[in-house]
Amino acid sequence: MQISKNKVASINYVLKDNDGNVLDESSDGSFAYLHGANNIIPGLENALEGKKQGDDVSVTIAPEDGYGEPNPALVQKVPRGAFPDDMEIKTGMQFQAAGENGQQTLVTVTEVQDDEITVDGNHPMAGKTLNFTVKVGEVRDASEEELSHGHVHGPDGHHH
Repeated sequence: MQISKNKVASINYVLKDNDGNVLDESSDGSFAYLHGANNIIPGLENALEGKKQGDDVSVTIAPEDGYGEPNPALVQKVPRGAFPDDMEIKTGMQFQAAGENGQQTLVTVTEVQDDEITVDGNHPMAGKTLNFTVKVGEVRDASEEELSHGHVHGPDGHHH
């Protein structure tokens, strides 16, 4: 069975930057996604279209087909007083913060000064060229429930 819209594909992948550093990997075949539901970055989804179990795929994905270019508007300086007094803040820390519309967004501390903290709400891989090596595992039809929810459910179902 080939990977196409409304199929569930399980993959093993290694993600490296242009210097060959491993950024992420899934080696046990447990990464499954619903193809065509925008659950993975567009460049990887496009590269997997039409592939089948056992296929090996190597693809380089430019930022515009990955996590996009960094948006300067998502970098903000926050007064130190906005954080708890006893909180030790370090560069590289990540935490959830309220976005413009109240939604939770992941931010990364990029600079710490005595009176203000710089946080970046861009995806940590924004602006990066991504190099994936993928081994395609099982490909199956999505269940009606998975299609209606827009994502893969585990073997015991899914609870919202």
